[in-house]
Amino acid sequence: MVGAGPRFDLPEVDDFTRPYWDAAAEGALLLRHCAACERAHHYPREFCPYCWAEPDQVGWRPATGRATLYTWSVVHRNDLPPFGARVPYVAAVVDLAEGPRMMTEVVDCPEARLAVGMPLEVTFREMAEGITVPVFRPAAAA
Repeated sequence: MVGAGPRFDLPEVDDFTRPYWDAAAEGALLLRHCAACERAHHYPREFCPYCWAEPDQVGWRPATGRATLYTWSVVHRNDLPPFGARVPYVAAVVDLAEGPRMMTEVVDCPEARLAVGMPLEVTFREMAEGITVPVFRPAAAA
């Protein structure tokens, strides 16, 4: 049966990360921000990975959704479901305006147009009922 088997593209949502996933479902990107050292980080962690501040010093803040392309790879073959049905796709690392790097996917962009440093903006893809993930596309002209 097509589509049967485990999904390798879905995050495991827990009580700690639920605000991140709930915000994504509403079209907003959240980052963790440390009040002690004033730095944002991603992926979400309870403590600060820079100064090791305790969880009471680290909270969620909205991100601008702006980023630049750091690197990418065009994936032409992936045998894990459901990726095979989506090839080719652009697996990427972006530098968020707030500082952290984030693994993601670039969408709505021809392969030949990809360039290191190109401006990107966040958009969101619903992956399954209740699961929406941030992906990036070329930024609209200002």
